[in-house]
Amino acid sequence: MDDKLFEILEYGVYGASILLILIGLYAVLTKRSLIKIVIGMSIIDGGIHLLLITIGYLKGGTAPIFSPGYEEAAAQMVDPVPQALVLTAIVIGFGVTAVALSLIIRLYRHHHTLEIDEIKRLKW
Repeated sequence: MDDKLFEILEYGVYGASILLILIGLYAVLTKRSLIKIVIGMSIIDGGIHLLLITIGYLKGGTAPIFSPGYEEAAAQMVDPVPQALVLTAIVIGFGVTAVALSLIIRLYRHHHTLEIDEIKRLKW
């Protein structure tokens, strides 16, 4: 029973991450406000992080710490690369969001609007 529940939960996390990516993609493609587009990009970012962590998960896995007798446990060691990749991606995503929001603030101060259609019509 526990294995069945684990499989359902594992597929649920895959589904949730793909759903987050699709929700963020919908926001980026359909919304006209720059703030909503940046929020959509952040949602996509979170969905991708969740998907990468889920892909790198190994049931019953152990930390890859090499000590005497590690040969027997080598098959159960978890690959640390996806975790390091996600940590790096979180920092990069935070930086991209901060830069995007600072550019949006500058645009708002100059044009007094956050709507893409209005900004396209205005001349610099």
